[in-house]
Amino acid sequence: MHELAVTESIISVVERHAREAQAQRVLRIHLRIGELASIVDDSVQFYFDQLSPGTLAEGAQLVFERLPISLRCRACGHCWQPSAGDWTCPACGASKAALAGGNEFQIDHIEVE
Repeated sequence: MHELAVTESIISVVERHAREAQAQRVLRIHLRIGELASIVDDSVQFYFDQLSPGTLAEGAQLVFERLPISLRCRACGHCWQPSAGDWTCPACGASKAALAGGNEFQIDHIEVE
């Protein structure tokens, strides 16, 4: 259900930037969403279809890019994408990993006319 508030925010941010750019309308909205972000693409699309009519984003295409989980070793600084929940650093064998990516949620860019 939080996708409703998220989608309202997307439309608000996109409208503000489109107006600042003096755009006629928004064609595409590119979203970057980490695998760990609790965002369901279909729900965002559903709410977008309901909320965007009458805005500059009406009829715009949502483009979802899913970002994988990435870790950074606190011992050696190596970054990698874990497999099957194994957070052991492949470079040094340490098990001191910190999340480096995968929880993002951002509007990457918008295309306007």
